Amino acid sequence: MSDAFFALETELAAELPVGDDGAHDMAHVRRVWANARRIAQREGGDIGLLAAAVLLHDCVHVEKSSSLRSQASRLAAERAAALLAARGWAAERVAAIAHAIAAHSFSAGLTPETLEAKILQDADRLDAIGYIGIARCFYTAGRMGSALYHPADPSAAHRPLDDRAYALDHFRAKLLKLADGFQTATGARLAAERTRALAEFVGAFEAEIG
Repeated sequence: MSDAFFALETELAAELPVGDDGAHDMAHVRRVWANARRIAQREGGDIGLLAAAVLLHDCVHVEKSSSLRSQASRLAAERAAALLAARGWAAERVAAIAHAIAAHSFSAGLTPETLEAKILQDADRLDAIGYIGIARCFYTAGRMGSALYHPADPSAAHRPLDDRAYALDHFRAKLLKLADGFQTATGARLAAERTRALAEFVGAFEAEIG
């Protein structure tokens, strides 16, 4: 991994949020950085700009259950821009980092316009699928007070999906669909691998509960 990320992490340590959400902690940020580096090795991009965008992409945390959730990436982009501008970063680089952060979120619904923004979005979404994604899904469901699954219709064959009420519903409502929206060829390939793990898990889980 590039020293750019860890040097900036040390510099901004006092500014990074310290919360109790284990799905959006520094371990998550470092996994996203590992994903971003892996994608950038194939796709290219400005690694210093990408490091800053990854480090600060969750610098304002909003709970999944909050009515402000769709604004989380915009709020993080604004705070990141202020932090970097105060440290003398060039305006055009600050703007590029802010765009990458604002566009990375699924709930924001923004289109990433730069390679770095595309890589950040892919890298963050990779952490939502695969085995890590499974763990994060059930962890977040627990924080939200969701049940594991609907006891009478776990696969939602005869009811609408409700992923706020049932953790298993989140796989069909969102996670199994994420791979279709990846921005880079490398990200899409990695997403396909991790989506297979999701599908295998759902099948095995539903087989166990009958």
